Amino acid sequence: MKLSIVIVNYNVRAYLEECLQSVRKALEGIEGEVWVVDNNSQDDSVETLRRDYPWVRLVANTENMGFARANNLAIRQSQSDYVLLLNPDTVVEEPTLRGVLDFMDAHPEAGGAGVMMHNADGTLAPESRRGLPTPWVAGLKMLGFTKRYYMSRLPWDQPGRIDVISGAFCMLRRKALDQVGLLDEDFFMYGEDIDLSYRLLKGGWQNWYLPFSITHYKGKSTQKTDYRYVHIFYQAMLIFFRKHYSHLSFFYAIPVKIAIYFRAFIALIDILRKKLHL
Repeated sequence: MKLSIVIVNYNVRAYLEECLQSVRKALEGIEGEVWVVDNNSQDDSVETLRRDYPWVRLVANTENMGFARANNLAIRQSQSDYVLLLNPDTVVEEPTLRGVLDFMDAHPEAGGAGVMMHNADGTLAPESRRGLPTPWVAGLKMLGFTKRYYMSRLPWDQPGRIDVISGAFCMLRRKALDQVGLLDEDFFMYGEDIDLSYRLLKGGWQNWYLPFSITHYKGKSTQKTDYRYVHIFYQAMLIFFRKHYSHLSFFYAIPVKIAIYFRAFIALIDILRKKLHL
């Protein structure tokens, strides 16, 4: 089999349906399969999938396992040359899957690839091309200097090598996964794409940005002004630093922890402001 597409769903049934409809069109002419791993959604996602999408291979978890564990469940059961990790809040353009697969076939040194992501309003999403969040780059980003992190010098209309592939659309070569390992399940949500991308680079593979399009509605299953989101996101960064920059942990763990609680505090203030309609 050529391609296994893995989608982890949590309470976003309407977005998931739109995603699946786009994926089915984009898969035409490609030997592929689609897995949906549902993380114990409390909406009618599972019922809808069983009733209306019999061609989808469904894994219905009885708990929220997080993003990394849920993806790994399907990856281990799939057998294909390539694996695509895809967010449920995405819409894939029809030429995109074929274009990315053709590029990967023609570039055997490519371990993974991401694409041109558009926001819901049609603007380009800068996280389509990211650099590694070294302590220095991460510090600059926290201060608002994002050009280096988002690799802003790369042209949008040409393929280019990048450091980090977004987990929203992450095409992976099976051979590369077999070498470097699956997603690190220490990451519950967020950061696992950065970690895997870094391990691909360390394993001698290349990561690529390709100018094929998707729309990404960005985190519709999470509230980005919620304290829990902020804490999980920055805790993931701390896990990444400890794993790959342990020799610098004394100097950088404290600033990262400060960032966690500072951003959490800002999020709580924003929540209170909205509740009070200020």
